Amino acid sequence: MTEERDTRLRDWLAAATGELDLRIAGVSRLSGGAIQQNWALEVECGGNLHRWVLRTDSPAVLAVSLPRAAEFALLRAAHDAGVTVPQPLFLCEDPDIIGAPFFVMRRVEGQAQGHRVVKDATLGGGRAALAAALGTELARIHRIRPPREDLAFLGDPPADAALAAIAAMRARLDAAGTPRPVLEWGLRAAELSAPPPVPPVLVHNDFRTGNLMLDASGVTAVLDWEFAAWGDGHADLGWLCAKCWRFGNIGQEAGGLGPRAALYAAYEAESGAPVEDARVRWWELMAHIRWAVIAADQAARHISGQERSLELALTGHIVPELEWEILNMLEEG
Repeated sequence: MTEERDTRLRDWLAAATGELDLRIAGVSRLSGGAIQQNWALEVECGGNLHRWVLRTDSPAVLAVSLPRAAEFALLRAAHDAGVTVPQPLFLCEDPDIIGAPFFVMRRVEGQAQGHRVVKDATLGGGRAALAAALGTELARIHRIRPPREDLAFLGDPPADAALAAIAAMRARLDAAGTPRPVLEWGLRAAELSAPPPVPPVLVHNDFRTGNLMLDASGVTAVLDWEFAAWGDGHADLGWLCAKCWRFGNIGQEAGGLGPRAALYAAYEAESGAPVEDARVRWWELMAHIRWAVIAADQAARHISGQERSLELALTGHIVPELEWEILNMLEEG
């Protein structure tokens, strides 16, 4: 951020908090967040030092990513439902303050980097305990159900979440204009084996290793809600269990963090509903297809010049690996 932006931000935060003596003691960009930017704020006001995070848009965003006001509302709904999320504090929809809308939330401590957390078997009290904690968090998210006036921006739930997901991926492939025969074939196979619809719930849609803040006690925060939608809760379980989100720790099927059985058992205990394993496996196939489409889109942001980024450029190189996994999954049935 620039000095001028810092001044505008300070004035806005002072008005939002009612603390006219508010002072921003530190601002630093946090790592991660290819689609959104996160900034650590150290704020002094009322004789106290507060550690907050400001979340705003990157220069180029994905069309399917929700705006910051929507993500702020989702955080509030999740916080009220008992989900472990950073407490949402303030929302600013005026783009003139820092150049884009943003919101501020409390900063939480922990680790989130995928390649690190999958190697630490002590997080959350051990593999099984951590997987169980993830199942509990997902069950609490899925208690949030339509209709919800505060989440009206999500629109009406799809009549069939599985077929809607297939149609959305096909539309994005068509819009990109790059031939992806493996992904098209995977979508056709998914269409032929799609599970029947179930009552809709709030789906986080990016509940995975890398978006979960963890420490020795368990989950300290579920992050990054910009893809949330109404749908089939099994989609979240499948996304978490997809091999592409295990960061090399393939044997621990719940995100590379713990066993699938512990995840399922805790989810069932918290939700009171059984997990349909076959349905989860179908959503795992869709997870690899969806991540391949997202990865290709992110690479296109770099190639187009919208946002020059080595991270985005390298993301495009994982598409063939995802296509290979899709072929393996379909061969295995």
